[in-house]
Order: sequence, then structure tokens, then C-alpha cells
Amino acid sequence: MGDIEAQAAGLRAAAEARPMRLPVNRRVDERHHVVTNDGLSVWYTIQVSPHSRIQEVIFERSDRMPSDEECERWLRLLVVGAEATEAPGLPGAMTRRFEAFERSPEHEAPLA
Repeated sequence: MGDIEAQAAGLRAAAEARPMRLPVNRRVDERHHVVTNDGLSVWYTIQVSPHSRIQEVIFERSDRMPSDEECERWLRLLVVGAEATEAPGLPGAMTRRFEAFERSPEHEAPLA
């Protein structure tokens, strides 16, 4: 297993073992964060509520915005069972955030 695959597997295991419960104080511990040898920071969390699950991946660099290629490589390894979409970012930001929403309609409250 390559370095990125091992790091991604570690992030997934940490997120699955300790998902954040919604509503949540958005603190993320270091088990959900890795920094690659080339300086890419990757955070992966799973947030759960009684009726939904959100997988979130944040990429950050200090010198430039993370590229599509490096984000897509990590997303394929981290986000399972849903398609991640990129959230809008601020102009000039060095951070990119992707989210994948999974809903369980049978657990949602009925619409009034």
C-alpha cells in the first residue's frame, strides 16, 4: 500500500471510530488530520445525526491552492458511498472543502 493510501486509510478509520455528532462544536482532533511530505494538509471528518451523515474533506496548502488532481486522488480514497461536491471558497484562499451528504429519509421528521 502506498503512502497516500495508508494515510487515507488511517483518516477513514479515525473518522469512522469517532464521528462527530450533529449539532457539533466543530473541533477536530489530530487523528483526523495528516500533512503529506509535500506540504498538503488533509482533514477528514464524518458528521452524523439521526437522519443524515456528512463526509467532509478539507485540503490546505500554505503556498498555493491545492490542485484538482491532488484533491481528486484523496477524495477517491476517503469519500465512500456518496459523491463529494466542492463548497464555495473565498477568493485567493489556499483551502478547498468538499462535502458528501447521505440522507436516510426513513429517519427524518415528517414535513408539516
